[in-house]
Amino acid sequence: MTMPTHSKKQVQRIRAIGLTVTNCDRSLNFYQEALDFKLVSDITVEGHNFSTEDVTEAKVRIVTLQLGDEFIELIEYLNIQGKPIPSDSQSNDLWFQHFAIVVSDMDRAYAHLRSFPIESISVAPQTILSDNETSGGVRAFKFKDPDGHDLELIWFPPDKGKDKWHQNSHSLFLGIDHSAIAVSHTEQSLHFYCDLLGMQIDSRSLNWRATQTRLDNLPGAKVRITALQPVENGVGIELLDYILPGKGRPIPSDWKSCDIASVQIELVTNDIEQLIDKLRQNQIPIVDSSFSHKQGYLIKDPDKHTILLIAE
Repeated sequence: MTMPTHSKKQVQRIRAIGLTVTNCDRSLNFYQEALDFKLVSDITVEGHNFSTEDVTEAKVRIVTLQLGDEFIELIEYLNIQGKPIPSDSQSNDLWFQHFAIVVSDMDRAYAHLRSFPIESISVAPQTILSDNETSGGVRAFKFKDPDGHDLELIWFPPDKGKDKWHQNSHSLFLGIDHSAIAVSHTEQSLHFYCDLLGMQIDSRSLNWRATQTRLDNLPGAKVRITALQPVENGVGIELLDYILPGKGRPIPSDWKSCDIASVQIELVTNDIEQLIDKLRQNQIPIVDSSFSHKQGYLIKDPDKHTILLIAE
């Protein structure tokens, strides 16, 4: 894989992670009470102010929440009922996507979280073994929000993670470190995210053994992880390429933005028109999008994860 040659036409940062939800009030309560997110805005848009590639005449409520420096958006389609997330979803299914919430104390955060009716994925918080140079000593716990969206609590030892995660000892929940997505072929995804969008490889690791099995609740799990960063070193993207038990199910072709499994990463670029031209030259389908106050372009990565490109 080559590094990007058009360094000026690239993704600067991840602005937010958007989740389609069944009920904004329920999700808002969960993220505020269980995970300490703060409300930023709560708006309703419809008609020409909101359009996607697959849904028209939508009336949509968008609740923006903040944790530390990072943002998520809860997106509820008020006049359309979307399909639920499959109840038998696994971490190697290609629609799998979580975001990792950094905590200052894993035991306290886990105890707090368990006072809420969550669905656990991990058996309990897991500690990555020290022979893993990239992630040794990191503690993690995976679970689901009220709609079944996958989430992770993560704690970094002093020699791991960004400096910012070690500078605030007063808050229990600190912010969002990355969004992790299941992919079918690492090199194919690297071409898309690095060669085309201009992200950089931050680290690589191979996670396996009983620790990964207990973390994913996936027998014999062995996963190749490639961490990517945009130009501004904020929220990253992790590519999860499952070697064992192998690739899961692809994202169904009939899934739409209004379906609850829909997760959307908003990427800010410093030269959107030139980047769009570059993507078109590489046969990446582009859809003009109107998303509340943001004009942008919807694109899909090679495994059909949704990305909204917006201008700086």
